[in-house]
Amino acid sequence: MKKRLDSLDALRGFDLFCLVALSLLIKDLAHAANNPWMNTIKMFFRHKEWDGFSTWDLVMPLFMFMAGTTIPYSLSKYRDGAEKKALYWRIGRRVLLLWILGMIVQGNLLALDPQRIYLFTNTLQAIAVGWLFSALIFLHTNWRTQIGIAIGLLITFWAAMEFVTIGNYGGGDYTPHGNLAEGIDMLLLGRFRDTATIINGEVVVKASYTYTWILSSLNFVVTVLTGVFAGEILKSQIKQRSKVILLGCVGLAMVVLGWIWNIWHPVIKHIWTSSMVLVSSGYCFLLMALFYYWIDCRGHNRHLTFLKVYGMNSITAYVVSHIISFSSISKSLFFGLEQYAGNYYDLIICLSNVSILFILLYILYRNKIFLRV
Repeated sequence: MKKRLDSLDALRGFDLFCLVALSLLIKDLAHAANNPWMNTIKMFFRHKEWDGFSTWDLVMPLFMFMAGTTIPYSLSKYRDGAEKKALYWRIGRRVLLLWILGMIVQGNLLALDPQRIYLFTNTLQAIAVGWLFSALIFLHTNWRTQIGIAIGLLITFWAAMEFVTIGNYGGGDYTPHGNLAEGIDMLLLGRFRDTATIINGEVVVKASYTYTWILSSLNFVVTVLTGVFAGEILKSQIKQRSKVILLGCVGLAMVVLGWIWNIWHPVIKHIWTSSMVLVSSGYCFLLMALFYYWIDCRGHNRHLTFLKVYGMNSITAYVVSHIISFSSISKSLFFGLEQYAGNYYDLIICLSNVSILFILLYILYRNKIFLRV
């Protein structure tokens, strides 16, 4: 078994490519073309406003799932009585760096505005929470216990949403501004919740902001744990064909169970409901089975370089794409072209921006520089 799975690097790269390049290009192309079929395609790159699940809703869960998939490969050697003090330091440092990078990505630090210091707002912080507890669970329990913990967390989240109330929040309410997860974030994060401002002494959060983080962290852990389960299957000694079948069957079962549970416990990404975890992780298992079969089993690993460029520096790609604007460079390069390009000028600038990012990542890749936290 190779230490690195080409399929995992490719799938991670595919996820990041969609996030930092393809979605932006599709959006500007649809705006420029302004025709029905491009507008239809653009819909695949939009989140659901509340309940339900879109293809674009899979990007964040897949990122978290793959963070879990690497755990059996990176931490297995520490499980059997090895000294873990240095490992715990590494885990703590990684979580802290992810947390700080998450705040930077949201503009909460680089803005140098004390009124924009928000504590828990970003995908990287969700990964930090999920990866921290998943790593500790993996190090200290067997796979049966891990599955039991995952099921317990899913049920705990559901039970809390159904039966716990805080003021006017909870008690089976799954509306954007009445659910328990919303109430807990308002109570505990308050002024430090994303978009929060102080108006006449009151904490006011934008009505359009409906993402939750604290109670949702229970299921962030489960999402990363499902990646751990996939990693343990991939690292096992069973035949490759059996791995593909097992990944596919587990994924299909999770998707079916998630959509059945949706009848009583809605699939809502904004609050990371338990049914959403089953649905999204099920799709992640199916994608992992497909990529593993096509790349590692069938050997179709040629022409994957562009995906590996993104996948092997995924955190770098994510952070740089959010905090550095390449538009000044692009507009300098294509100065004067706007009068001829018309509606397509923004698409040209966008293509230039994503190309500059790719070139930077490619330079890192060619020089075997892989920036990790």
